[in-house]
Amino acid sequence: MTAHTLQIHTGMSMSEINAADWNRLVAGKSPFVQHEFLLALELSGSVGGSTGWIPHHLCVFENRQLLAAMPLYIKHHSYGEYVFDWSWAEAWRRYQMPYYPKLVSSIPFTPSESPRLLAVDEKTAKRVIQPILETIQTQARERGFSSWHILFPDADTAAVLNTVDLVRREAVQFHWYNRHYQSFDDFLSACSSRKRKNLKKERQDVMQQGFRFQKLSAAQITRKIWDRFYQFYQNTYQVRGQHGYLSREFFSYLHTTMPEQVFLVMVSHPQRDDYVAGAMFLKDQHTLYGRYWGCEQDYQNLHFETCYYQGIDICITEGLTRFDAGAQGEHKLRRGFEPVITCSYHWIADAGFEQAIRDFCLEEQDYIQAYRRQAEAQLPYRSGLKDCPQ
Repeated sequence: MTAHTLQIHTGMSMSEINAADWNRLVAGKSPFVQHEFLLALELSGSVGGSTGWIPHHLCVFENRQLLAAMPLYIKHHSYGEYVFDWSWAEAWRRYQMPYYPKLVSSIPFTPSESPRLLAVDEKTAKRVIQPILETIQTQARERGFSSWHILFPDADTAAVLNTVDLVRREAVQFHWYNRHYQSFDDFLSACSSRKRKNLKKERQDVMQQGFRFQKLSAAQITRKIWDRFYQFYQNTYQVRGQHGYLSREFFSYLHTTMPEQVFLVMVSHPQRDDYVAGAMFLKDQHTLYGRYWGCEQDYQNLHFETCYYQGIDICITEGLTRFDAGAQGEHKLRRGFEPVITCSYHWIADAGFEQAIRDFCLEEQDYIQAYRRQAEAQLPYRSGLKDCPQ
């Protein structure tokens, strides 16, 4: 295979891409890059139209065979990305230059590591990345894109991106790791006495308030339950004067097309006739993903129980090795979620801005590494980290 034999197509929607061919490249690595998930975003109107996320997916063909692909969007703002570049946009504005539109390879509204370059094998990924970059650069010149941003790539994608001239930026998230725990009490036994006592107290407080929890598979979730959960999802944004990114139809599409990977934890109370809170999770063979949560009002410790402790219980019961509960949240540290480095990669069309951003990201990395070390000191474990995946 040589570069000139490749056909690189961009501007595609998921409905134009064969689902079996795309998912063959995904190979079950993450629910978020599956054809069904990305198509649900488009069919539900959560992306496209006036949302500021315009599908522009990239596919690499040879002899009509799909060899590689990347999720790709034209962006007209920076909302829903979770790698914050508002200061970069402001710098462009001060120099009276347009920062938008830009190109973004990410999963909308999903700050979770997963493959960004899908390929039939590692060798192919390494051979197509430079032609892909050149295609992006050509489009930037022709259509006025200021930049290309690859957000939350997994380790395999990052290794390939390291082989081309891109700016790397680092950040920290907090993930929980299952070290062969047999029960929640087994996990607690790994914590110091004082921290263990605090975790038990939080769980007991929720139970003493009378809350009960149901894990519902897709087969058990009715339209009425989805409607109730969607109210909770929107409440999470409305308390901040915002509106949730995802439409109600998005969840119906996931229910239909990804039933084995989607489930809810719904919360009830004996004094109420309906659910009072809920959280949605996805999973693959190894990882649990906590994504969306909401409640009808603020209850003490209910968020921690629903979104974190219930998830830990599920990981232990189902033998999942990692729990990604979403972006940010230092409060996760004392609940056993360990700081891990995430990354993003950036190509900037303007050489002057590119050098300034490269310098900024290098300086920022020193701070990020120091922050991670400080965060590790807040973990509840008795004997520090052991065999923590990096």
